[in-house]
Amino acid sequence: MNFDKTFKALADGNRRKILILLKEKDLTAGEIAERFSISKPSISHHLKILKNADLVDDRREGQQIYYSLKMTVFQEIMNGFLNIFEGEDSDE
Repeated sequence: MNFDKTFKALADGNRRKILILLKEKDLTAGEIAERFSISKPSISHHLKILKNADLVDDRREGQQIYYSLKMTVFQEIMNGFLNIFEGEDSDE
């Protein structure tokens, strides 16, 4: 996992809002764009960054592409933090 890409992706408020939407259900880029006051190309750009950070997955159904949240990445992030802090106490 590339934590730098992950945290850079999470640093943007619009991308965090997209993740919150995807937490509820899988959505197309158009459905996501309907909930924002930014352009569809901007939404596509945000989705590309989230996908490159391995935070979202996409799947094609007919002509639609649905985006979904990848919960395993968030679990890996939490485990990474736990390992950092547990590592400090492991010598005792």
